[in-house]
Amino acid sequence: MAARSYWACVLCQRAVVARMMCRSMSAATHPQPQVDFLKGELHRKHQGVTNLKTLHLPGELYTAAQSIIYRAQITRLTDRAQSLTNFLWSRKRSIEDSTLRKKAVSLEKELWEEAMQKAGDVDEQALEDRIRKKVFSELKRTTYRWTPMKYDEELGVVYMAARLAGGYAAVKRALHEIKKRDPSFAPQTLLDFGSGLGTVAWASHSWWGDTLKEMVCVDSSAPMNILAERLLKGDDERAEPHIKHVYFRQFLPVSPKVQFDLVTAAFTLSELQNSKDREETVMTLWRKTSSYLVLVENGTKEGHQMLMEARDALLHKKDKIVFDHRPASVFAPCPHELMCPKLAREPLKPCNFQQAYQPLPLPGHFHQQREKFSYLIMSRTPPAGTDTEGVDWARLIAPVQPRTRHVHCRVCCPDGKLQHLVVTARKHSRDVYRCARSSDWGDQVPIIQSSDEDIQTDSE
Repeated sequence: MAARSYWACVLCQRAVVARMMCRSMSAATHPQPQVDFLKGELHRKHQGVTNLKTLHLPGELYTAAQSIIYRAQITRLTDRAQSLTNFLWSRKRSIEDSTLRKKAVSLEKELWEEAMQKAGDVDEQALEDRIRKKVFSELKRTTYRWTPMKYDEELGVVYMAARLAGGYAAVKRALHEIKKRDPSFAPQTLLDFGSGLGTVAWASHSWWGDTLKEMVCVDSSAPMNILAERLLKGDDERAEPHIKHVYFRQFLPVSPKVQFDLVTAAFTLSELQNSKDREETVMTLWRKTSSYLVLVENGTKEGHQMLMEARDALLHKKDKIVFDHRPASVFAPCPHELMCPKLAREPLKPCNFQQAYQPLPLPGHFHQQREKFSYLIMSRTPPAGTDTEGVDWARLIAPVQPRTRHVHCRVCCPDGKLQHLVVTARKHSRDVYRCARSSDWGDQVPIIQSSDEDIQTDSE
């Protein structure tokens, strides 16, 4: 028995040595590049982290909103707010005239072919009338009927109850991308198109309150502008606004030469009737941009596609009026300027992100919620701050899945491809592994590729 135990120990020791030698040889086969991309930061605070903890409305804004809701005394406010939220989330773009004509021609041709297959004489004029009526009826039944939103004082309060906290969270998270990656940016002027409740002014003030000297809020709805001003004054007409130098207008500044350091449009493109209007608006806003243009929409397929339309227009279409010749470049979230890889896949899934926030205290809204949104930031200068030599920075497009000694990351890479990356300390270095493990959906992660087997095309 003793001899048997002795040889068992010897064999066990040999197996351990053999495993150590294999790991050593594997490490030699897959050398770990040593790149100082942390620049002295902790792994959980590496330069690609842009996520924020649960966001709360500023105290003055929170108190003012509560006061307005209390004084409005709107019946069934919670139910109406939820219905409006559902409506805005499911809203689609209006169908283009050209698409509608093609659909009508195709349907008419199909009906004519069916009618011609039937035997017997037919009255062609009567048949043509019947087919036209049937085509019209079918198009009316199946075509999405887009209508513009018109806000009065009461609906404005319902919208505030439904969207104030979530909209603020999405905008603040998007602007944080600029604050984190371009700390030297100190805007003095802001233009917010489709300003609504003024959430962009509040979010911008939270990041750059020391430097912003002029904020122009443009919204065609007079009741919405009045409500935004009430929020700024704490629901007290005689009080001074909590944020100075905010100006409300119903139309964009006339002069095309006037530029602003920061230009935004949050949940606004979906309020424009067709692609031509959206493209013209985006081009106009870009002319007025001296540094950054920020667009935010719902995190739906429609919202994502509208942002990609805007991205393509700014990158590839030539503007008729040019005062600033600096070209547009994508700052975030895309790590490249190629076609969005998500648009080339079926079924189509949006590129979206989420931000936790604390809602207004309506019945059923006491617990933390998450705002799902899509965003696009265009810059007048090429992006900087996450292109350390030897490191590719990819964007996490899904929650990170941590496992024992490895972590699954689904990312959009600088080469324009979606990848499913399995990060380990052995293959990618301890620093890369710990950064990936500390990151979350929407962050950028440093990718040091050491072998072809480390990265595979995401097939999901």
